[in-house]
Amino acid sequence: MKTDRQKRILIVDDEEVIRANLSEILKENGYFTDAAVSGIQAINKATSADFDVVLLDLMMPVMDGMETLKEIKKIRPKIKVIMITAFATVEGAVDAMKNGASDYVRKPYMPHELIATIQRTLEEARFESNLKKMNFEYAILPLSNPIRRDILLLLYSKGSKRFMDFVREFDMDDHTKLTFHINMLREHGLVEQGRRSYSLTPKGVRMVEFLRISEAYLSA
Repeated sequence: MKTDRQKRILIVDDEEVIRANLSEILKENGYFTDAAVSGIQAINKATSADFDVVLLDLMMPVMDGMETLKEIKKIRPKIKVIMITAFATVEGAVDAMKNGASDYVRKPYMPHELIATIQRTLEEARFESNLKKMNFEYAILPLSNPIRRDILLLLYSKGSKRFMDFVREFDMDDHTKLTFHINMLREHGLVEQGRRSYSLTPKGVRMVEFLRISEAYLSA
């Protein structure tokens, strides 16, 4: 599937085979790619050129992915970073997100899952850009991620759902990622957890109603 306009992606990994494999997958899907073999090189490239997304390996020698993430976000606050890790945990995902990562993919990754993650991240960037142009408050930015929007919309239409209902509805094998997004919505007061299921808070209901109105406006 080709993108509407070619997006620029920086691949950061110390293993040549992985860099070459990622570059091939991305080019086949219409993306422009560049590569960095270390955190230092990634920072230099991010400083001198504009990239839409950085695919950043967590485990690298000298400067690891988390440290590289922090430095890149200082230089390019708006750039989207997707972490690549073989050890995905809720704690690690939360730590990466707090430091500016938009999402993560687990090794070994499937090409379709990688592309889907990139597409969601680019959609998040577009959504945030539209919100800022329309001068909306920062508080609604949790809605920028399409997975979180889908969770809210499902709860809005169905009333309440158990965790495994989300797994089946979204066909997500990565339960860690789903847990992270649900927890993010809980932290922002949009979703609450009962004894066996999740439901929207009154604030969550208002946010979904706003979301539906704003999406209709943006698509008009």
